[in-house]
Amino acid sequence: MNLILGSASPRRLDLLAQIGVIADKVIAADIDETPRIGERPRPYADRMAISKSKAIKSTQKDLVLTADTVVSAGIRILGKPESEAQAVEFLNLLSGRRHRVTTAVSLRIGDQIWSRNITTKVKMKNLSDIEISAYIRSQEWKGKAGGYAIQGIASAFIPFISGSYSNVVGLPLTETANLLIGAGYNISYESSAI
Repeated sequence: MNLILGSASPRRLDLLAQIGVIADKVIAADIDETPRIGERPRPYADRMAISKSKAIKSTQKDLVLTADTVVSAGIRILGKPESEAQAVEFLNLLSGRRHRVTTAVSLRIGDQIWSRNITTKVKMKNLSDIEISAYIRSQEWKGKAGGYAIQGIASAFIPFISGSYSNVVGLPLTETANLLIGAGYNISYESSAI
């Protein structure tokens, strides 16, 4: 059974390695990630993960694992900032308030698709203009949903989290492991990160 990770995220590879899962192939899905008008964060994450799964070419025996992480403030989806100005906008919006991080995980074998999603509540402290400016200069916001990475410098901005930390990084490991085991994939639980 070959495992294909349908993601270009090095963080997802690292997270899988923490539980002893090494993908046989990594293929980034090329899909349109534009939210539909009025689309809510959780259904959007589900749709993206499943769409990515369907976009990856595979054999009938391959396991295709995909995920999509969405940061939301209320019902507003905060994608990956397209510019420094948008990253500043996102950080100002998240500053001093709670938001949600939802990751949908999809696993496909042939035409059979299983999907799960998990939401974690995160609070960001009140950020000063100096902190936002320094964070923008770090470039860490690039390619990150919501414009921040909890596993990096932005960890200093997060005083509260309720739920799965690995979900906020980009892959809820408990749900992912359960999907893989349910599909017959053998997880060794021997970390390659040590």
